[in-house]
Amino acid sequence: MKNELASSDTSTDSSSLCAGCCYSLNFLTHQRCVPGDSCVRAHSGRQIDRFFSNNPDEAENFVDDLFWERRAIAARYASLESITNLALDRDEVVRRVVASRLPPNELVRLLKDSDRDVRLAAVSRVPENHLLPLIHDPDYLVRATVARRLPHGKLTKLIHDPDREVRKVVAQRLPAFALHLLVNDTEPEVRARIAERALPELADKLLDDPEWWVRLAAVAQASPSALLPLLKDPEPEVRELVRERLQTLSADFPDKEPL
Repeated sequence: MKNELASSDTSTDSSSLCAGCCYSLNFLTHQRCVPGDSCVRAHSGRQIDRFFSNNPDEAENFVDDLFWERRAIAARYASLESITNLALDRDEVVRRVVASRLPPNELVRLLKDSDRDVRLAAVSRVPENHLLPLIHDPDYLVRATVARRLPHGKLTKLIHDPDREVRKVVAQRLPAFALHLLVNDTEPEVRARIAERALPELADKLLDDPEWWVRLAAVAQASPSALLPLLKDPEPEVRELVRERLQTLSADFPDKEPL
């Protein structure tokens, strides 16, 4: 699979590339191309990219080139009008470049692309009203990106997502009053995210979590009276944080009866 553009330079006889090249006379004279360094005919992504960087107006002439990497790099520099049809290009790297450049309202057709990275590029920029069908995308990274962009009112549709990374994003973005919907999640990483943002009543419940670092995350949000039993928590870090918070509360409210 081709994952990167501008791959390492390949050794190619520069004289053979210059022979018959339409750019060799004028461009070489004015140093707009340099054999072995900036060359559109080389099979080297770096050389091709340098050529288009120096001569962006030439990119449109190569969006239909037979070499996938030359098309992909040309798509970076060519006008949007000239790369629209490349959304259907046979090569996924070309389509990824197109997905990163097309206006958001033209990305809808790429949301069902067979390549995960093309869909990721599209879903990160497509208008919000097209996101909801992507909660069923087969790739968790796509669904996690959807979770980062969905309006808060629709996040609940992802609380039962099969992947914890998606649910962690949901736990990070749900309004605090709705976090109870994930409080029984099977993954402690999700519950810890909830504990960090929970309202006191929910945080109090998470002080009984079987995972010590979920309890630790809940300490800062829990009500002071609920913290007292954790002075005997089996985990030293939990006990220490509880003591620190109770001491801070005592210092902030010296007229209060000690807890």
